Amino acid sequence: MILLIALLALSLWAVVATVVEIRRDGYRRQPTDWGRVAGRDALDDAQSGHAYR
Repeated sequence: MILLIALLALSLWAVVATVVEIRRDGYRRQPTDWGRVAGRDALDDAQSGHAYR
């Protein structure tokens, strides 16, 4: 029984810590700034047989 209570307490602590860290990280929905999105991917110009890094 003590093990179950300790596991529940640890789980609750983990959920609260996760929520706090996500809020602190600045995670939020933001609209896409289409002016900063490139029209083409860099790999579109890649040729077969060449190694790109």
